[in-house]
Amino acid sequence: MKETARHYKKNKESYAKKKAYDTKYNKGKKATAKRTKLNKHNRRKGTYGNGDGLDACEKKFKSKTKIVFCKKSKNRGDKNDMPGDKRARG
Repeated sequence: MKETARHYKKNKESYAKKKAYDTKYNKGKKATAKRTKLNKHNRRKGTYGNGDGLDACEKKFKSKTKIVFCKKSKNRGDKNDMPGDKRARG
């Protein structure tokens, strides 16, 4: 058992404080939910893990957002497609 795990096992108040912080910190994780939705679509269509190099991505058409397939390399952090993508590349 690592040192941190031993510390939290002995100090229940400290562990409760950490849990409260972690809950607050992980509350607004929208990117994970978006990726989960796209992976689900990918699996439904049968393209997940088949080596075709395509990935489900959200593209903005006029005022609507649609899920389409695009190259995996182009999908990561595309600055022109969706507002959340602008912050994905750092």
